[in-house]
Amino acid sequence: MTDTTTSPDPQQTARAAADAMWPRDRVAQWMDMRLIDVAPGRAVLEMRIAEHMTNAFGSCHGGVIFSLADTAFAYACNSSDRVTVASACHVDFLAPGRVGQMLRAEAHERSASGRTGVYDVTVRTADGATTIALFRGKSHRLQGEVVASLAGGDAN
Repeated sequence: MTDTTTSPDPQQTARAAADAMWPRDRVAQWMDMRLIDVAPGRAVLEMRIAEHMTNAFGSCHGGVIFSLADTAFAYACNSSDRVTVASACHVDFLAPGRVGQMLRAEAHERSASGRTGVYDVTVRTADGATTIALFRGKSHRLQGEVVASLAGGDAN
């Protein structure tokens, strides 16, 4: 029998970690990302492509798409309330993003063992019609808990 008095609900843990991170996630705020959903080992973010996010050819800059995917990865790998950072990432750009399109990044945990994890992120148009990029991130868990480390102070 499981003692539920000492085992927090994983969904509540994921939400608490995201709630602690979001106000301090200055790049996500600056890029006008929205956290749509977070769950254990999973996160969904959206961002509308603005004119200032385009490259010289009029499509969404790859660094912007990477940032959206990387942010979804961060929320997914910190959803267990363990401070976790990226150790490596790879992205394949499959189609251009265009001004006005809403992009949706969905991150899913593929493996988590010891201090490492592997997460896949798919970036699509919000209607799901076009896959823009595929991102794979490898994570490394550090010391500490997300909520406790961000409580009451500036995370700089």
